[in-house]
Amino acid sequence: MSGKQSPTEHSTRGAYVTGGEFTRDTNYIEDRIVADVEAVSALSTAEPSTIGQLGAGLTEGARAWPVEAGRYRLVAARACPWANRAIIVRRLLGLEDVISLGTPGPTHDVRSWTFDLDEGGRDPVLGTERLQENYFERFPDYPRGITVPAIVDVSSGGVVTNDYPQMTLDFATQWRQFHREGAPDLLPADKAEEMFGVIKRVFTEVNNGVYRCGFAGDQTAYDEAYDRLWAAMDWLEERLSTRRYLMGESITEADVRLFTTLVRFDPVYHGHFKCNRNKLDQMPALWGYARDLFQTPGFGDTVDFDQIKRHYYVVHEDINPTGIVPAGPDLSGWLTEHGREALGGTPFGTGTAPGPVRPGEQVAPGANPLTA
Repeated sequence: MSGKQSPTEHSTRGAYVTGGEFTRDTNYIEDRIVADVEAVSALSTAEPSTIGQLGAGLTEGARAWPVEAGRYRLVAARACPWANRAIIVRRLLGLEDVISLGTPGPTHDVRSWTFDLDEGGRDPVLGTERLQENYFERFPDYPRGITVPAIVDVSSGGVVTNDYPQMTLDFATQWRQFHREGAPDLLPADKAEEMFGVIKRVFTEVNNGVYRCGFAGDQTAYDEAYDRLWAAMDWLEERLSTRRYLMGESITEADVRLFTTLVRFDPVYHGHFKCNRNKLDQMPALWGYARDLFQTPGFGDTVDFDQIKRHYYVVHEDINPTGIVPAGPDLSGWLTEHGREALGGTPFGTGTAPGPVRPGEQVAPGANPLTA
């Protein structure tokens, strides 16, 4: 994900630390891709949400697009935690054959993510060099940040939505007819109310909390962000000491959302964002939980540690002006025994694990201990 940043006198990548408390721009293209366009369009107008919502209508000015196999392309950089969520949920639900995947490289400038990993520097399906082109195809004067994940309408080349919190919820509900056999129920109805409370706290205090620490513009803002983050991390440690997953005995949307922050914690957030009270591997429950998920098909096999480190340490020039990417940490611990089975439960509940990662979508060899 990239917020709308302005180039500075010394940087083409943009300024992220702008003074005081960091505030995330949460205004997105709130169009949705839904199974029944007429039914969703007829629902009452919904208020925007930072975590997404179930059973709601469109927000004001948003448009509903029809679910259609092969029509859309998910553009999601592996470096970005918000985009990583969409890659994980797409894989867990088995949507690879109906929603194609484009993966920009780990760095970007102030303008946009680029398809620099693809042959010729162009996305092989969209034909564009920059994701910005797809935003401008639909909104020529688009004024906000060019963010990932984004879903693009392949035929027109125009972006449909970049509303990442709603995107994964719609993958689980609106695309149900295309789910693989054995797809897990990531949104169990009997736990929805409690789960969205957990998701809200995870987003405000942890997912976004690490950024409030890293992009704090003064000591007071940093100190407050640091205290909030670690209060939430301690709450998670306690919660996960008695249950295998956030909502109990199987994985849910809440686990996907927490995992993409945890997997980046020691390689990036501990040092780069100054979230350094302790490392993740010094919190027994959280570290065991993170390893449990990492070793579960659909989670760790989507993670590219090389791209993650390169993104943060190269793009955030105002935090790391040398652009030096650290060599560590040692990642072999991700494959050690976690012992979480003792708490009961199974990752996919009554479902099954996804199959092998599709050809062309594998993480590069050596960028992940699973591929070493």
